[in-house]
Amino acid sequence: MKIATYNVNGINGRLPNLLRWLEDDAPDVVCLQELKSPDERFPRRELQRVGYEAVWHGQKSWNGVAILARDRMPVLTRRGLPGDPDDAHSRYIEAAIDGMLVGCLYLPNGNPAPGAKFDYKLRWFQRLQAYAAELIELGIPALLVGDYNVMPTDLDVYAPERWRDDALFRPEVRKAYADLLAQGWTDAVRHLHPKERIYTFWKYWRNSFERDAGLRIDHLLLSPTVAPWLRSASVRRGPRSWDHTSDHAPVMIEIEPPAD
Repeated sequence: MKIATYNVNGINGRLPNLLRWLEDDAPDVVCLQELKSPDERFPRRELQRVGYEAVWHGQKSWNGVAILARDRMPVLTRRGLPGDPDDAHSRYIEAAIDGMLVGCLYLPNGNPAPGAKFDYKLRWFQRLQAYAAELIELGIPALLVGDYNVMPTDLDVYAPERWRDDALFRPEVRKAYADLLAQGWTDAVRHLHPKERIYTFWKYWRNSFERDAGLRIDHLLLSPTVAPWLRSASVRRGPRSWDHTSDHAPVMIEIEPPAD
């Protein structure tokens, strides 16, 4: 089974690229971030035409997350991260697919730091940690997938010295990510590529993609039940080179759940 994450940076404006990639790579499950679309404008019919059903949590102009499943219907289990009923941002959605629980998340950017946005990011991370611990305690097959807006280590950023004070790289954020892994979650890409410099995001300016001046901020975390099923993990760099593309590339893993 192929499971992917892709920050599309505007699903309607970049829909041709998304559909092209879906047909090229044919992932079974896809977590999308930054839809930048209200619920009523989500392109459900276009996705159905290429074989995908979906659940989504949209927001006009900002944020927005969705889970796609090929030739099956994802069963919505949660819309919004628990812990703050006043949080109106569309940053978390969750669905049951083939006996697994898939959480799709878009963690706040947090810049400028320090400041109110950074404080919100840390609070959101705390809520994610609390909920992730509940999933670990349940012992169910679960994945937390998406744009974490975190470079976990120096290996995950092209020029660490330039990013020390950025909200994606500050010590508080990297510690929060490390604490999440310490619960028992496995970072799929880093687990299979422990020493390789791998990026998932490149800014649009200064030929960042061509120079490979990137960041690794899109992650697939696997619960202890799922981690032994992991077979491969890769960044699908092709779509990042297309015209009018997202500044992120899809990241995809392959897992092999045990036969029933």
